[in-house]
Amino acid sequence: MRLLLDTHVFLWINLEPEKCSEPVLRLCRQPETDLLLSMVSVWEIQIKHQLGKLPLAVSLRQLLETNQADYGLQLLPIQPDHVYALSTLPDHHRDPFDRLLIAQAQTESLPLVTVDRNIGRYAISTIW
Repeated sequence: MRLLLDTHVFLWINLEPEKCSEPVLRLCRQPETDLLLSMVSVWEIQIKHQLGKLPLAVSLRQLLETNQADYGLQLLPIQPDHVYALSTLPDHHRDPFDRLLIAQAQTESLPLVTVDRNIGRYAISTIW
C-alpha cells in the first residue's frame, strides 16, 4: 500500500507519535507500506521552522534522510499535473499547502493520511 502523509502526520510520527491513531501507526510501521511525503510538506515544514513556529531537534535534512534510510520514506515531487489539478478542486479548503496535497492525492490516486476532516470533503481517500 502507498500512503501520502499529511504534513502534521509526518511530524507527529516523528515527534509526537501519541497523537497518531493506532491504525495509522500500525499501517506506517508495516514494511510493505510505502510512505510518501510531498515536497509541499517539506516546504511547509521549512517555512514554519524558519519562522520559529516549529522547533526541530535536528535539521529538516537530517529528519528526512533518517526517515528515508530507516523507513523507506519517498519524496513526492510537485509535478505540473498536480498544479493544474488545483483548478478542478472545490473551494472546501483555503490552505494552499493542503490544497496541493489534495491535488497530488487525487492525481496520483493515493490515500491521504490526515486528521483534517475538511480534507474528507474532497473526492479522495483519507485514512485516520
